[in-house]
Amino acid sequence: MTLSKDDALASMLGRPYRTIRLEWSPDLAMLRVRTCVRPIQCYSLAAMTEMQFLLDDVAGYPGVVRHLVMTSDVPHVFSFGGDLALFVLLVRAGDLESLKMYGRRCIDLAWWLENAAKRGIHTTVLVQGDALGGGLESALPFHKVIFERSVQAGYPEVLFNLFPGMGAWNFTIRKAGFAVANDMVLSGRLYTAEELQQRGLVDLVVNDGEGEAALEQAVRAVEPRLRGTLAALQAQRFAAPIAYESLIAIVDQWAETALTLTDRDLRLMERLVRAQARKAGGSDEGAVEEIKRIELGEAWQAVRVAQGLVGTPPGNP
Repeated sequence: MTLSKDDALASMLGRPYRTIRLEWSPDLAMLRVRTCVRPIQCYSLAAMTEMQFLLDDVAGYPGVVRHLVMTSDVPHVFSFGGDLALFVLLVRAGDLESLKMYGRRCIDLAWWLENAAKRGIHTTVLVQGDALGGGLESALPFHKVIFERSVQAGYPEVLFNLFPGMGAWNFTIRKAGFAVANDMVLSGRLYTAEELQQRGLVDLVVNDGEGEAALEQAVRAVEPRLRGTLAALQAQRFAAPIAYESLIAIVDQWAETALTLTDRDLRLMERLVRAQARKAGGSDEGAVEEIKRIELGEAWQAVRVAQGLVGTPPGNP
C-alpha cells in the first residue's frame, strides 16, 4: 500500500534514533539531520546504520523531501571522521573483512549523496566545528557546503601512516583538482575555512554564529529554481563522474594498508582518540591540538635525525 505524504513523513520522523535528531520544515519540504554520536562525534557503525535507515526512508518515499540538510549537535565539532578506537581494535585483531565492511558502509552513504539529485533532493551541509579525516570527506558529496570561519579541517591520516579512504581522493579531485588533492592527502595538514574555500572545496564561509542564517538563506535561494538546479547537478555528475567501483577499490586498499600499521602508528591513533574524548567532555583542547603536537614532534624528530642526534624530541611525550 502506498502511503500518503503525511503518513510517509510520520513514519520517517517516528523512528527512535539515538545518534541523529530530525527536524522538518514543511514550507521547504526540508529534512534537517542533526548528528550527535556519543561518547565521540565520529562515524561509528551504529551512527552509520541509523543514517542509512534514514536515507533509505527518504528514498523510499519519493517526493516527500526536497531538501536534505546536515549539521552537528555537538558544539565545536562537526565530525572527527572515522572511528579510530574501532580501527585500533580491528587492526590489532587482523580483521581485514571488518575493516572493509566499515569502509563500504561509509562509501554507501557517500554514494547516496552523490545520487541525491536523481532522487529530486538538493543537499546542504553546515560545518560549525572541527571536520577531520572522514568528517571532511563526508561533507564533500553535498551539493552546497557551508563552513563557519573558525572551522579547521583536513586529512591527517598520513600522520599515522594511513590515508583517507572513503572518497577523499575522488571528491577532492573533482572539486579542487589533482594537485590540491595530492597536497592535502599527503601533507596531512589542517586548513582554515578560507583556505578550503580558495581551493574550491567549500562554497560559502560565514562568520561564527551566522551559519544558521546562511543555511536557511541558501536553501530558500535554491527552492524557486530547484528543478533546474537538480538537472544541472545531474549533468555536472555526468561531466565529472565518480565511479562506485573506484570508491570500493580505494576502500579495499585502505583496509589492507590499515593492517600494516605498526604499534607506534596505533599508539598515535589512540592518542587522538583520547584527545577526541577530551573534546567531547568539554575540554578546550581536542584532536586538532593533538594533531599539532604530533606534527611538532615529527618536525623535531626530522631535525634530530638530520643532525645525527638520538633521543626524544622536545615537547613530544
